[in-house]
Amino acid sequence: MTLEGLNALPRPEAAERLRSCCGSSRWVDRMLVRRPFGSPEAMLAAADDAWREMGRADWDEAFAHHPRIGERHAAAPTSAAAQAWSAGEQGAAARSGAATRAALAEANAAYERRFGRIYLVCAAGRSGEELLADIERRMNSDPERERAVAAGEQRKITRLRLRTLIGGP
Repeated sequence: MTLEGLNALPRPEAAERLRSCCGSSRWVDRMLVRRPFGSPEAMLAAADDAWREMGRADWDEAFAHHPRIGERHAAAPTSAAAQAWSAGEQGAAARSGAATRAALAEANAAYERRFGRIYLVCAAGRSGEELLADIERRMNSDPERERAVAAGEQRKITRLRLRTLIGGP
């Protein structure tokens, strides 16, 4: 798909494509209102602006559309595109050794016990070992600071997926 194609989609179809990039309903609504986008840069700026308008409940809704690192399915229903993108983003971690994958699963569980939600990170191109070091470091954060970090990671994921959606790098 191109940016022009995204701009031309009927609202329900555009909403579905945008939801594959970010699972927050309010974010999707904000993006739909901002169409048509004049350029990829304008689309990304609109995405950032919309994300800054989101609050805790919106963040949690978006987070629920991601699977745990090392898993395929999210708590909330996701599109085939979102599932494929997630698998690709986690590809380097998925190729880690069994010991690293097991340690990540344990760290994911510990994170969820501590913070009450999945560990969210932009995993694209990052090895299992890098993600394990990241989650271990983030376990020491206070809950509100960690929520803000996770929101920043969601923003990165959203931008990556928007670029992919319109056929960009």
